Amino acid sequence: MMEVCGHEGKVLQTNINQIMKQLVVIFLLCLFQLGGSQVVISGKVLDGKKQPIPGANVYLEGTYDGATTDENGEFQFSTEEQGKKALIVSFLSYETKTIFEDVTKLSGLNITLREDVESLDTVVLNAGTFEANDNSKVSVLKPLDVVTTASALGDFVGALQTLPGTSNNAEDGRLFVRGGAANETQIFIDGIRVFTPFTPTTNNFPARGRYSPFLFDGITFSTGGYSAEYGQALSSVLLLNTIDEPDQEKTDISIMTVGATLGNTQKWEKSSLSFNASYTNLAPYFEIFDNRNTFQKPFEAAQGEMVFRQKLNSGLFKFYSAFDTTTFQLTQEDINFEDGINFSLNNRNFYLNSSYKGTLGSGWSIHSGLSFTHDNTENGIEDITINSFENSAHLKLKLKKRFSSRFKIGFGAEQFITGYNETFTENAFDVSYGFDNTITAGFAEADVIFSKKLALKAGVRADYSSIFKTIEVAPRMALAYKTSKNGQFSLAYGNFFQNPGNDILRFDQDLEAQKTTQYILNYQYVNDGRIFRAEAYRKDYDNLVKFDGEFTNVNNGLNNTVNTSFNSSGDGYAQGVDLFWRDNTSIKNLDYWVSYSYLDTKRNHLNFPEAAQPNFATNHNFSIVGKYWIDSWKSQLGIDYTFASGRPFNNPNTDQFLAERTKPFNSISLNWAYLLDQQKILYFSVNNVLGFRNINGYQYSNTPNSNGQFDRLAFRPATDQFFFIGFFWTISEDGQDNQLDNL
Repeated sequence: MMEVCGHEGKVLQTNINQIMKQLVVIFLLCLFQLGGSQVVISGKVLDGKKQPIPGANVYLEGTYDGATTDENGEFQFSTEEQGKKALIVSFLSYETKTIFEDVTKLSGLNITLREDVESLDTVVLNAGTFEANDNSKVSVLKPLDVVTTASALGDFVGALQTLPGTSNNAEDGRLFVRGGAANETQIFIDGIRVFTPFTPTTNNFPARGRYSPFLFDGITFSTGGYSAEYGQALSSVLLLNTIDEPDQEKTDISIMTVGATLGNTQKWEKSSLSFNASYTNLAPYFEIFDNRNTFQKPFEAAQGEMVFRQKLNSGLFKFYSAFDTTTFQLTQEDINFEDGINFSLNNRNFYLNSSYKGTLGSGWSIHSGLSFTHDNTENGIEDITINSFENSAHLKLKLKKRFSSRFKIGFGAEQFITGYNETFTENAFDVSYGFDNTITAGFAEADVIFSKKLALKAGVRADYSSIFKTIEVAPRMALAYKTSKNGQFSLAYGNFFQNPGNDILRFDQDLEAQKTTQYILNYQYVNDGRIFRAEAYRKDYDNLVKFDGEFTNVNNGLNNTVNTSFNSSGDGYAQGVDLFWRDNTSIKNLDYWVSYSYLDTKRNHLNFPEAAQPNFATNHNFSIVGKYWIDSWKSQLGIDYTFASGRPFNNPNTDQFLAERTKPFNSISLNWAYLLDQQKILYFSVNNVLGFRNINGYQYSNTPNSNGQFDRLAFRPATDQFFFIGFFWTISEDGQDNQLDNL
């Protein structure tokens, strides 16, 4: 009886529980009906390879409703929202995805996220390009390297000459890139052309860049394959970017064995002003150290620069101006004149550059600018006077549309305007020659990033020259593919045009634009402060200038004469391999890089009787640069070694053309930067410390001697060594800044 009662009690209790559960469900359903219906949002988040992404954030925009994906990439959450809503799906290193749909349709989703192509490990289009920029993803050099490389002596071009792709021309000082002459490299400041970037000089005296490296925070050196935005350069483009925003007010004072400089920066809420003035006089130096020339008036120069920056509502306006004057007079050795040749130079140069970069909304941006150059040079050669004037301008407008992080397109137009006049005077006989030319150009270029591993840049440029009355169309393309986390390959192809220089067009304008076609294959590996680059290239030259006349080793055989016949029938090629390695992490406090270039080139241009390697090209170039910080000495020690194989020269005592070579070039340079205190630096440097007796070439006599042989004179540097001592003092607001910031 008790068992029966117990059994019935259990059954009754079970029935009561079931009834209670049903009542609870009914109650909850009632609440649900009263409070509004809920919708379950669910799905799965995958990457491009259909693999799940755990930890992704999924939520309805403007609400607290959301979830995080599990280890299978799945998510699920409920919401009371109704109608169309934006579902946001985001995860680090992937592009955020937005799905705008009715909430009732946001269930059972399969969502694929694309990799974020703006992350640091995305492929970079870099074939033919070296960057010195603290903000770049991959920077081969830093702006500071310009002033701490031992052989550079504070000249940005000197530092770039330690990179692969350049040929050593120690007596010239300008950039000779991949078999190209110096005038085949064009320089731009803030994207606007500089027409006369180097101080003028004479034979066997290296030119220097006119502008202070301390005003620039970014340098891009393209040895080939550069953007369709830049034209009138057969071989190379050097882009210099002035500082956008100084971090503080400061004054820089420099006292050196060759002169002095003074710089100052003023900073306001939305604007800033920087200026730099310098004076150079080599007379005291030549009193201590002999040179191979007799100076009646040693080299003297004065320079001034100013940069004004103004922040606007949606952009930045910059105004840059520079003025310099250079003068000297000397007697140089000459094989044909027992007492040498008297040469004098007086140059005045003014450069103005203004630019604006800003946004226009809806993904549009604008870059506009203009530059103006006035250059006047008066040369005296014995009783001959050559007076030249150049007025040049560059106007540019570029628009860019960003459709997404994966697709951008830019296009623009520009004009280069040049007026050049030269007067040749000898014994009261005057002759003038010159030209006026306007080059109008348009360009368009698209950047397409297919993924973090694959990117494409494709563009086209067209230039119309008023003196040639022809349109030159130049397609260009670059492709980059990332093969691993740290390595990538790049390809580049393009056509590049450049009008002949002033030294040609002053005599004859019935010519054609010179042309190169370039092919580049690049591999780059970057990992933890180490960079390795290997690049192979081929350049084909067409429409090079030819003229008649006997070849000489002086000035490439081009003399100041109007009785010369010019044409555009020249051609040539250049091909080679460039290698670069930099490491600043393997050994504590040591930063070094190694460069090697192999160049094979021949040209049939100017008055060459046949194709030959030009006398500015070297087959092998090698540089190693090292910098070591010694904390106990508060010093940075620097060393660099430069080697270049012999350069061609023509020996009239043989029947072979440009077949002989000078001995190889060798130079070891040292520097020492000592930190007196945080803002005072004492700097020492010496070039060619071991005194290698380098020879830049030979000059042969105009007539043979009694034995029927032509005597020769070796062109050697004015001095085998150059010593430099400088004191650099910075006065800044924080009391920490100095002109070599990392010391």
